[in-house]
Amino acid sequence: MTSIPGALGLHHVGIVVDDLDAAMAQYALLGFQDPERFVMESQGIEAVTYRTGAGYVELIHPTDPEGPIARFLAKRGNTVHHMAMRVDDLEGTLARLAADGVRLIDASPRTGAHGWRIAFLHPESCNGVLIELVDDRQ
Repeated sequence: MTSIPGALGLHHVGIVVDDLDAAMAQYALLGFQDPERFVMESQGIEAVTYRTGAGYVELIHPTDPEGPIARFLAKRGNTVHHMAMRVDDLEGTLARLAADGVRLIDASPRTGAHGWRIAFLHPESCNGVLIELVDDRQ
C-alpha cells in the first residue's frame, strides 16, 4: 500500500504520557497554546489536544490502569502512540482497505475525541505503526 485511499493528509499525532499536567507544561514551553482537555471514559483516557495549523497534537493519559493505553505506556513509556490521517469517506476507505487485505482494528467507524468519526488500522498492516483514520466533518 503506497497511500491510504481518500486520505487528505495528516490529522494528528497521538502521544502517550504518564503525567498529563507535566506534559502540558512542557508543551507550553514549546509554544503550544489553548489546550482542550477532556476525559473519554469509553476509551479509558484523559486527553489534551493542541491545534497546530491544519492538524493537532494529542496528548493521551490512561485513566483505566488495565486498559490498552495503560498497557502501552507500561511497555513503551512516554512516546508516540499513533498517527492519524484525515479521510473524506471513512466507510469507503475502510471497505477499500479491507478488500486490499489490510488488517483493520475497526471494521466500521466509531466515535472518537471531539465527536470525530474514527477507525484504526492494525499496526501489522502499517509497518508496526498504529494508524487512525479520522473524518472530522461535523
